[in-house]
Amino acid sequence: MREIPSQKVSFGEKIGYSMGDVAANLVFQVMVIFQLKFYTDVFGLEGAIAGSVFLAACLAGAFFDPLVGILCDRTQTRWGKYRPWVLWTALPFSVFYVLAFHNPGIEDKGLVAIYATASYILLIITYALSSIPYSSLGGVMTGNIHERTSINAVRFIAVSLAQFVVQGLTLPLVNKFGGDEGNIQQGWTHTITLYALVAFILLIITFLSTRERIQPPPTQQVSLREDIRGTVSSVPWRCLFVTVLFIFITTSMWGASMNYFFQYNLDQKSLYDFLGTIGLTDTDNGRTGLGVSILNAFHLIAHSPSDAYSIGFSLFNMTGAVVQLLGIIFLSQYLANKYGKKQTFMVCLTLTAFFTAMFYFPSPVDISFVFGLCFLKSLAYAPTIPLLWAMIGDVADHVEYINHRRATGFCFSGISFALKAGLGLGGALAGVIFSCFGYVPGHISAQPSSATQGIRLVCSVVPAILFSVGVIALFFYPITKRYNENMQAELETRRHLHNRHQ
Repeated sequence: MREIPSQKVSFGEKIGYSMGDVAANLVFQVMVIFQLKFYTDVFGLEGAIAGSVFLAACLAGAFFDPLVGILCDRTQTRWGKYRPWVLWTALPFSVFYVLAFHNPGIEDKGLVAIYATASYILLIITYALSSIPYSSLGGVMTGNIHERTSINAVRFIAVSLAQFVVQGLTLPLVNKFGGDEGNIQQGWTHTITLYALVAFILLIITFLSTRERIQPPPTQQVSLREDIRGTVSSVPWRCLFVTVLFIFITTSMWGASMNYFFQYNLDQKSLYDFLGTIGLTDTDNGRTGLGVSILNAFHLIAHSPSDAYSIGFSLFNMTGAVVQLLGIIFLSQYLANKYGKKQTFMVCLTLTAFFTAMFYFPSPVDISFVFGLCFLKSLAYAPTIPLLWAMIGDVADHVEYINHRRATGFCFSGISFALKAGLGLGGALAGVIFSCFGYVPGHISAQPSSATQGIRLVCSVVPAILFSVGVIALFFYPITKRYNENMQAELETRRHLHNRHQ
């Protein structure tokens, strides 16, 4: 008789697992928030072309995802099915990350677009080979629903810290590494190289510190057709697929467009004055002290209104990251345990859509309103972040519950397909809308009024509508709190009986 693995996961293992998503978010946050603007303003690509690059790469990665899931489910090593992929992909993932943000000296814009597409596709593919096994690993570390929620809570606390760093320090680091001559391409290359090195180390830590506890039923035969049929026919999986698709269309669109919003929609003098009220300007041209020295080291002190965009946008992102962190810590697990994942997710996503729509209304000088909306939107969205991935684990359990087969990798890769497709569609749609409204690519001080109107729409009304589609899909998600508890009890009994007969 085989010993039943414990379903308890130590805090150290939860921390180790979370490092893998910190590594992923050193890439993901840059892709969502800075990639489109990097293509338009650093590579100099026209908005629609930049959006097309974004779409082509993300769709290529999306169609690759199910293959990764199938491959992972059929991997057999002494380390498990999913852990080894975290190790094997750490180095190529880091290398292709650097290449995606580095122009080797190409001048022709057509060739730049081809290079951008090829390098981004390679990054997206290696991202899939790393992130899908990583996400699947979270679904087999334990079958305990409370432990699973806890794992994802710890994971996304760490992710919020990564988000704080990437969203808050990327532009200041680019400016710092760009040197006195303002070499933006050099600044981006050095910044991304630093992120890639850290990501490599963190992925190794995740591999070394985690273990897989849930295995497919011992009698399960390898059958690709059954894995696909069982997953795709699952109503909960379909609901999450649609929800994830529209959430990440929105995430990509909103995240990328807020970068433009801060540079071209807000009045830079008003933003500079706002920064001054919280001590992030050097009006005396020579303030000293440890705090000021640290902020200056990261280029987080504005010396003139020309510095306001990068520092103001960094502060906006850091504010959102801190609020999300607090929401994850204090709200996510509490609300999920009390009301269930589904109800919590629906209510929070509805509030997120509302606060997103409100970004249409601030005037260019109403900086406090913008930051207030950032606080409210981030707090509303925070509980959904860990719950989404915990719910995907529940869906993998549901497929096993109904079909007596487990295909964790394919289940997660299918949702990852929706995520990648959403990122690509969101970035492409934003780029197309910018072009339609007359956005002028390159480093310029101001955009036409039509372009700023397009930026406002992409930051508010359009993503709010798309968020609402995700809410509608969740109405049909059948795994309630009580259903999940009964399902997990039945699965635990089955696994116990299977193990007794081994």
